[in-house]
Amino acid sequence: MCGPLPLLRGVVTALCCALILACSSSGGDEPPGAAPVAAGTGPFWVDPDSAAARQVAEWERAGRAEDAEALRRIADQPMAYWPSGRPDPGPEVAAVAAAATEADRTAVLTAYNIPHRDCGQYSRGGAADAAAYTEWIGAFADGIGDARAIVVLEPDAVPHTADGCTAPEYVDERFDLLAAAVDRLKRQPHTRVYLDAGNPTWITDPADLVEPLRRSGIARADGFALNVSNFQTSPSSADYGRRLSALLDGAHFVIDTSRNGNGPYEGDDEPWCNPPGRALGTPPTTATDDPLIDAYLWIKRPGESDGECRGGPPAGRWWPEYALDLARRDPS
Repeated sequence: MCGPLPLLRGVVTALCCALILACSSSGGDEPPGAAPVAAGTGPFWVDPDSAAARQVAEWERAGRAEDAEALRRIADQPMAYWPSGRPDPGPEVAAVAAAATEADRTAVLTAYNIPHRDCGQYSRGGAADAAAYTEWIGAFADGIGDARAIVVLEPDAVPHTADGCTAPEYVDERFDLLAAAVDRLKRQPHTRVYLDAGNPTWITDPADLVEPLRRSGIARADGFALNVSNFQTSPSSADYGRRLSALLDGAHFVIDTSRNGNGPYEGDDEPWCNPPGRALGTPPTTATDDPLIDAYLWIKRPGESDGECRGGPPAGRWWPEYALDLARRDPS
């Protein structure tokens, strides 16, 4: 699992753009070989200073007009913002929330700082201990304030308790921290919270997630999230989500469609880590035609590495070559 490592400079720039009403994205004719993806015009905020947007500007200056135009298929879409793990994420979150509010849009954010994160794998790290995490999530929530926001809470954290990856001595603490995080975030008047529930090929029997999700506060959240940073198709994710929902009193869910246009990679034992041949999925929208699916979201930011595999940079780092390949491919 991985999330971006954004800089506060970029968020402040985005806020300034919003305040001078310069945050609109521009489109154009798609280059040959790229399936059309409409620019972000829905309810979610588009970051005008994302890594993809900066890359578009750099390639335009360098005369790479066709590559820049292709990459707009990523840059023009709303993507979740993953605040850094620094002790106070408040200024980053507040800047995003203010920019989204100025644009009359909903901010999408990912909270990813649970202690013992990712079981020491590519995205290892997280808060030093429970007290540090409690302070961090409090600052995160304070940063949202009264803004409209969706928060995807701690990718991998619940499934890793169900697959045995999280050490037993940390499991109870994790459930307590997640449940407290749900309650803290829900104190913000316009914040919706979705606990991560993995993907259909991870915990294959959704019944195995019921008790972990209940202990993590799902009853007080707005639902759960599926396929975060993964490549499972929307139909398979929707089917899995409906089965899990039926076990959780009809809980709603969201699906990460950022890179699932060509479905999962079947080539080796790390199909989730920078797999080749993938494509962008359905653009973010609340028009899902399913009463249980609240939104399709781009939670993983396309073009940011899953980890140091297949020649990729560290998890969360921008990888322009991979981004361009995603942007140029037609979904199968």
